[in-house]
Amino acid sequence: MALKGITRALDVLSHIAVNPGRASEIADRMGVAWATMHRTLSQLEKGGFLRRDPDTNRYVIGQKMWMIGSAYMANHPTFNKALPYLSDAVIRSQAIVQFVERVDYSAIALFTQSATHELLPMTTLGYAFPLHAGSKGQVLLAYAEPAFIEDYLSRPLAKLTPKTITDPVQLKEQLELIRTQGYSETEADVQVFTRSVAAPVFDRSDKVVASVSFIEMRSDTTSESRRPKQIELVCQVANSVSSALEWNPGSRWADAGA
Repeated sequence: MALKGITRALDVLSHIAVNPGRASEIADRMGVAWATMHRTLSQLEKGGFLRRDPDTNRYVIGQKMWMIGSAYMANHPTFNKALPYLSDAVIRSQAIVQFVERVDYSAIALFTQSATHELLPMTTLGYAFPLHAGSKGQVLLAYAEPAFIEDYLSRPLAKLTPKTITDPVQLKEQLELIRTQGYSETEADVQVFTRSVAAPVFDRSDKVVASVSFIEMRSDTTSESRRPKQIELVCQVANSVSSALEWNPGSRWADAGA
């Protein structure tokens, strides 16, 4: 029974990290009895893992979770090796640069920075996007295990904008294109006023562990003309980080030719 309670608490924390809300809303979405959910939320709030807004009664992630998350970042070997290349990319690209990991069915930014220090809505740390929307998530999905891709495509796919690809057949074609060319580029499929490019980061076992993404405003009249250079640069940055992780690209080409 205690283990079941721990599992429920962890599920609640994971849910609220993406979908803050009131006790009744969270209980409905998770299919848990209100009394059980209220008891779990109260314990998590008391422990500092959640925070409840006294005016709206909405639950959000608390200080204790921030402390745990900060410890994760401080001891993240991939991110720490990537940071120098990301900081340089901010200056060279003049775009919003993100370093992104896959967490379950979402893409989560571990790093986001702009040379102008002006971030677009929903590009700051903490936002979770479905993997099929945006170049950063599509890269992570394209290089995921085949069984995971099939499972993901069998689920309902959220349409964030009119340009979000939600048709499984079309999305499979997009993922194959990404694997062939080694990068992804999307426009107006996450937010109607943005475009982005992203490339995969490989580790020493030839596994994609993250993606590097550049995000720009579509209203920037120079962003379209810079597109080829941005694609070249994002691939260079991703390859540099991969090299720092001791990736050997030769093994990938050898497998492709076998």
